[in-house]
Parts: sequence; structure tokens; C-alpha cells
Amino acid sequence: MVAAAALAWTAAVTLTACSDPHEELQAWMDEQRRDARPRVSPLVPPRKFDPQPYLASQAVEPFSIQKLQVAIKQESRQPNSLLSPEMNRRREPLEAYPLDSLSMVGSLVRSGRTYALLRADNLLYQVKVGDYMGQNYGRVTRITETEIALREIVQDAIGEWIERTSTLALQERAQEKR
Repeated sequence: MVAAAALAWTAAVTLTACSDPHEELQAWMDEQRRDARPRVSPLVPPRKFDPQPYLASQAVEPFSIQKLQVAIKQESRQPNSLLSPEMNRRREPLEAYPLDSLSMVGSLVRSGRTYALLRADNLLYQVKVGDYMGQNYGRVTRITETEIALREIVQDAIGEWIERTSTLALQERAQEKR
């Protein structure tokens, strides 16, 4: 009898295993698909694009040289402006070079006046107190054997003209070995 019960149980398990285990799940999925109604709202039609003509093409560009020149002229008309006396003078040759491209190579005293020797583009220049050099309206205020002191006029972060001091130190060249 036990063997008959075991055989019956084995037969029941075998018949159950032959049926599709996903049949119930598939039936539920089909029912859900039939009942589902998508809720898609209609798309809003795009707005019509109305191109606008560019009217600022005739205006002065904000970074143009013309606008900068107007600002400098306005600044030079102010009575306490640092830049006004600088704009009314003739430029000197060393004002075409930035300070970092100039190098002091020596100094000399002639007729009681001290001169600094500067090298720019493999040319040698003599500079005395009162001469101008550099691109920031730099004026030589003092010359020693080892450096040149300058007063420069530059713009700060908010565009105001301020005075600052700079120095150009003597550049000693290493002796070349022959």
C-alpha cells in the first residue's frame, strides 16, 4: 500500500510538472493589457517663431578701440585724473615694450647724472630719471646700480586708474665659457 501511495504521488507530481507554470501569469498579463487605457494628453502645438532684426549692429561694440578711446578722453578731462597728463605727450620708444621684455644690463654716471642701460630686442637704450618706459605709462623715478624704480598708471578691477610702483632689477649674465 505504501508503494501504491508513493506511485500515485509520483504520478501527480509528474502531471503537474508537465503543465505550463507560467500559464496563470500569462493570463493575468493579458487581462491587464485589455484593461489598461493610456492617458496621454495631447501635445501643445509649438508657438510661432517671430524673428527679430538685430538692431545693435550699427552700435559701437563694447570691446572696440573706438569705445576705449572715448572712455580715455572722458577720463583725461577729469581734473584729478592720473591719466590726463600722460595722454597729452609724445610716446617714447621704450613704451612700445612690456616691462617683462626689457632687461637692465648696467648703469653709468655721466656729468653727474645716473643712466640705466636697458636691452630691448637686442638694442641698447639709455634711460634717465623722468623717462618713460613700459606699456602702463611707466615713468622712471629712481635709478641705482642694481635697479630702476618706476611709477605706473594702471586700471584696477573696477576700471579706476591707480598709481603703482614697479622695479626693474639688474640682470647679471653668466660668464660664457670658451
